[in-house]
Amino acid sequence: MIEIQHVNKWFGPFQVLKDCTSRVEKGEVVVICGPSGSGKSTLIKCVNGLEPFQEGIITVNGISVGDKATNLPKLRSHIGMVFQNFELFPHKTAAENIALAQLKVLGRSEDEARARGKLLLDRVGLGEMGHKYPSELSGGQQQRVAIARALAMDPIAMLFDEPTSALDPEMINEVLDVMQELARDGMTMMVVTHEMGFARRVADRVIFMDEGEIVEDATKDEFFGTPRSERAQQFLSKILHH
Repeated sequence: MIEIQHVNKWFGPFQVLKDCTSRVEKGEVVVICGPSGSGKSTLIKCVNGLEPFQEGIITVNGISVGDKATNLPKLRSHIGMVFQNFELFPHKTAAENIALAQLKVLGRSEDEARARGKLLLDRVGLGEMGHKYPSELSGGQQQRVAIARALAMDPIAMLFDEPTSALDPEMINEVLDVMQELARDGMTMMVVTHEMGFARRVADRVIFMDEGEIVEDATKDEFFGTPRSERAQQFLSKILHH
């Protein structure tokens, strides 16, 4: 479903991704973890063309992301993206936020878009909240609306960029529970997160990054059992003991 081959990226003189290679099969859940500034978010943004990269190849469902001939808006309409800070339109209700891209990008009718939105709000546990504006919702509820909005596009894969890092601790689980359900339903997912409990429960594979490199790419049992690299062992010993 997603193939990343020898990807290099620079911000000016600073190389932020170094020879990154990995792949995600259909229905697989891959968690990307590592210290801050290791390139995790940049890598996931390269997958749907939100960040350009200078070298290498990324293909999604056989379509080359970096090819100048690729229609990136069309490709992005098939890849759900959920950001750290929700990115909802503040002047639109939850239902309107979910309907907008369906109307503009997919060309669905108003009735069809609203019906799909209602179904998805029910699915994320917010069936009665469609009339509320983002400012009337908690952070966890806003993030669940953002997930519903991404799902409304019937994506072939979902990308999550630290979806719980802006949330209060009490709200984290309500978002992770929705993501866990998506994984159970067979959604292909790449998830940048520090939530190691989620990775242990849900991931098929874990990618560990440090200083722009993929240091480990292992099954979750291998990664949480005995990581091959000393750097991953250090990271896990710090993150699991606090």
